[in-house]
Amino acid sequence: MIDLRLWRQFLTLADELHFGRAAQRLHMTQPPLSQAIQGLERELGVALFLRTRRSVALTPAGAALLPPVRRLLAAAEELPRIAQAAAAGLAGQLRLAFISSISYGPLPEWLRSFREAHPEVALTLREATLDVQLAAFDADEIDAGFVLHAPGAAPPSFAAWSALDEPLMMALPQTHPAAAQAVLEWADVCAEPLVIFPRHIAPSLFDALLGAYRAQGATPHIAQEAIQMQTIVNLVSAGMGVAWVPESVTRLQRPGVVYRPVRGLALRCETSLIWREPASPVVARFVGHVSADVMAERRQSASAGAAR
Repeated sequence: MIDLRLWRQFLTLADELHFGRAAQRLHMTQPPLSQAIQGLERELGVALFLRTRRSVALTPAGAALLPPVRRLLAAAEELPRIAQAAAAGLAGQLRLAFISSISYGPLPEWLRSFREAHPEVALTLREATLDVQLAAFDADEIDAGFVLHAPGAAPPSFAAWSALDEPLMMALPQTHPAAAQAVLEWADVCAEPLVIFPRHIAPSLFDALLGAYRAQGATPHIAQEAIQMQTIVNLVSAGMGVAWVPESVTRLQRPGVVYRPVRGLALRCETSLIWREPASPVVARFVGHVSADVMAERRQSASAGAAR
């Protein structure tokens, strides 16, 4: 029954209520139009029009069909635009995962601007660590994800765009003797118990941290493991140890915790957006959007610096 030409003929006749005028609008002669309407009525098993020698009128069944037929034809006319928008990444679905640390940084603004620029893209968000994201990729549950890793150590077999490169800061209890210092000395904290994420959620960064300790001749003492950055900071506040956190996490102001750089140990981390090739049009559109935002912000910062 989804014969759009037939329903257009029905709608045109319903608008004109005159076979001659309707046929003229449809660029056809009157007999084929009459035969088409009669065939539609036979298929439905109901009369759609009351015909006399002087007039044509809709039956109750014909009148009841008018609103859904208008919607059907309007939706059909939208199909090419929808297909073209989806092919261009302007419509569709983006299932995006992210590590918690970037949510304290630029991610919320990127999502706001992307949604504003692409209102026809349905955005599904999922907070997840690297190990969970890799399993979700394998299960086809996500399209792209922001992951935390050591600089230059994005997961292999993925396309990657470096979204954020930032220093690691030390979170320590406000009551710690060194908390009053603006910059910590390595000797002040190297023996402190660590609150750290489990290795499996960010193996390259975990190894880089422990390797940095060993390179300084120190043995890291892991007091507690926790997955979420917010939990790690809360445990520091409770006095369970100190923690290395990305600089963006310092926006999480938890009573009882201060964040300080450490002199003599220049540790950094990187957050990358990863996806599998070939990228879907929506993923390509998202990568282009956030990378353009980053480049614009860098140009603005460079101009402001030059002006000073």
